[in-house]
Amino acid sequence: MFRNPRRTALLLAAGAAAAGAGGLLDHRNYATAVSVSVSTPLRHLLSTASTGLPSRNPLLAPWQEDLTVSKFVYAGGFPILNSFASASDAPIKARKKGSGGNSDDSRCGRGCLGRDSIANAAAAVGPAVVNISCMHEIHGWALEKSIGSGTIIDPDGTILTCAHVVADFQSTKAVLRGKVSVTLQDGREFEGHVLNADRHSDIAVVKIKSKTPLPAARLGSSCNIRPGEHVVALGCPLSLQKTVTAGIVSCVDRKSSDLGLGGIPREYLQTDCAINRGNSGGPLVNLDGEIIGVNVMKFWAADGLSFAVPIDSVVKIVEHFKRNGRVVRPWLGLKMLDLNPMVIAQLKERSSSFPDVRKGVLVPMVTPGCPAERAGFAPGDVVVEFDGKPVESIKEIIDIMGDKVGVPFEVLVKRANNVSVTLTVIPEEADTSR
Repeated sequence: MFRNPRRTALLLAAGAAAAGAGGLLDHRNYATAVSVSVSTPLRHLLSTASTGLPSRNPLLAPWQEDLTVSKFVYAGGFPILNSFASASDAPIKARKKGSGGNSDDSRCGRGCLGRDSIANAAAAVGPAVVNISCMHEIHGWALEKSIGSGTIIDPDGTILTCAHVVADFQSTKAVLRGKVSVTLQDGREFEGHVLNADRHSDIAVVKIKSKTPLPAARLGSSCNIRPGEHVVALGCPLSLQKTVTAGIVSCVDRKSSDLGLGGIPREYLQTDCAINRGNSGGPLVNLDGEIIGVNVMKFWAADGLSFAVPIDSVVKIVEHFKRNGRVVRPWLGLKMLDLNPMVIAQLKERSSSFPDVRKGVLVPMVTPGCPAERAGFAPGDVVVEFDGKPVESIKEIIDIMGDKVGVPFEVLVKRANNVSVTLTVIPEEADTSR
């Protein structure tokens, strides 16, 4: 009867099923388990047949000799996994495996999602997350309490937050609310002073003073983030401190124009983290416990649509604050569009005279009387070089200009029928009241 090992194995598994839905487990490899479930009539038939099977290990097939018997019950003379065992009673080795398939979070590499990755990221940044509140007053009357979040980024008490939390932008000019109340997660309260606020980026800097050291979070980088990466959002929604939510990055370069926002072009990190009133100014964190963005807004009419200012942009804004006391933005007066091979192919289909370019930035419109018009730009131009550097995105042009206002830049453009023209443009400072 036992000369055929395969037949023996099948009979043993079938016999296990006779006692109910169960499984066979090899203790040498907890990842290998066989679950069996059969109908009631067949279970009865197999139960009867299995009584003739020997129960001694020497007669079992080789793969059955090392079966673990702890937390097992017996049926028909051989061990099966207890069908009624709690799901929480998983073998110790299996329990150690993280959600990312790693046996131990300590072996998990940079950016890897393990069992404790989100908790560790939140623990690394959490102590530096603060609750910010202030009253909006007019002629001495308190009209509205503004609440938000922030993150201490320097032990000297420098805090990153949202401009709309600490400044009034109802008028064309920002009115700083001066003193704000800052509460740390350990319960300490401080009076904060608003140092700077930028309306277009919605980023502000607040400062508090403490006689004892303050926890500070690490700044990461947002340039290499990919859609689908896990992120953690921390803050104080509705003033509920120590709130942590998690999600993924949905888009790494969501343009302000996609959201129907006018003014100076901006880009956001889009996530599906739960964000509510009071989360504004709180950090968006990667699994390494580094800040990669500042949460600024969400779509109220939809769930899972939250937006953060990339930390690389925030760092540049803070540098502007330190250097100029405000954000200086050069203005050319051009409406621009990033080109890619598909868009270029479509434009060439529409017009055979479209220049032969692989990349660049298209100029669909030139504002009358702007610096670009005075320099000789025309609709249909394709910018291929800016200040001697090849460019393929609007962001690259903005980065090259930096805060240089009144400084001439040489620009190489391609026009219809592959005509190349070099123009010299002198940017002006953008009117922030627009």
